[in-house]
Amino acid sequence: MKILNVIASLDKSAGGPSRSVPTTCNGISHLGTHITLLSNKSDNPVKISKNKNFEVIFLGYTQLIIFCLFKLKNNKFDLIHLQHIWHPYTAIVTFFSKLYNIPYLITPRGMLEPWIMNKNPIKKKIALFLYQKNDLKRANCIHATCELEKNNIQKVISHDSIKIVPNGLDLSKVPSEKQSYNNKKVVFLSRIHQKKGIELLIEAWKKIDTDWKLEIAGDGEANYIKSITEKINNSNSNIEYVGAVYGTEKWDFIKSSDIFILPTYSENFGIVVAEALSVGVPVITTKGTPWNDLNVNKCGWWIDLSIDNLADTLQQAINTSPDELREMGKNGIKLITSNYDIKQISKRINTLYFQIQNEN
Repeated sequence: MKILNVIASLDKSAGGPSRSVPTTCNGISHLGTHITLLSNKSDNPVKISKNKNFEVIFLGYTQLIIFCLFKLKNNKFDLIHLQHIWHPYTAIVTFFSKLYNIPYLITPRGMLEPWIMNKNPIKKKIALFLYQKNDLKRANCIHATCELEKNNIQKVISHDSIKIVPNGLDLSKVPSEKQSYNNKKVVFLSRIHQKKGIELLIEAWKKIDTDWKLEIAGDGEANYIKSITEKINNSNSNIEYVGAVYGTEKWDFIKSSDIFILPTYSENFGIVVAEALSVGVPVITTKGTPWNDLNVNKCGWWIDLSIDNLADTLQQAINTSPDELREMGKNGIKLITSNYDIKQISKRINTLYFQIQNEN
């Protein structure tokens, strides 16, 4: 079977999907399914492991239309997997998918979450009316990464086939687990964006009594990064913005902490949470994410988002002994190994592909 995966950006600054999508594609390709991953051109793309069954193509908009006119018209693919909504890049491919009657599924990647829907709501209502609602309705399947995302999708559109498969982590690329739990450091690592709750985190940190350090890392829009660094500089607290970190530097940054925090308003998954857990770092995140596993498996804190809740939870985490943090870290590793190994996740997505093809 030949699958075309389409994502608007594979740039390093594009957030979790730019890493999780290629990882899943690569995993599926090892099961014998041929994957073509198509994306807009990027000056700084993520590193991707390719093989004989997995190719990556970067095309601008004009090249994309030519590609669709010839490759899709000639039925070069059995199924199209669209990774995102709202974006014109994926909308163009969806148009040609419908034109040439090629089955497709859509993974919204959190783009129907309430926080997102409340940003520029008039534009989104117009887009839903003009094309997006029809694109979603005509999809053979909608893929959600958690129950929370499925419920939010159903608030926007009724669809008979919404399947839940979480993101996965390539455990072969995860470094050795954290050893020392007395570094007295909390870290944040994600895209620097209003959705991530960084401003609330800064205010919460100012309220706690500690000699610990908070380090914030990530890439994002330059003006917003500037505003965050100004807030940090004016906070008179032990907070530092360290810039973007990738690859080995990213893993070293995560492991240098005793606590990882993602105080986000909304995430359909949050791959950085899985990454932190995979190396034994306990996590604080919010109920805007699907990570209730943190409380159930005693490997972190899953909380309602507010400045006071963040401050109280941070103080509790900081007061947790190194031995307790180590035990929480071990619980996190067990959770990721058991439930989020990319080998398991790839098999589930590949099975979904075959189900859609057989039903079409």
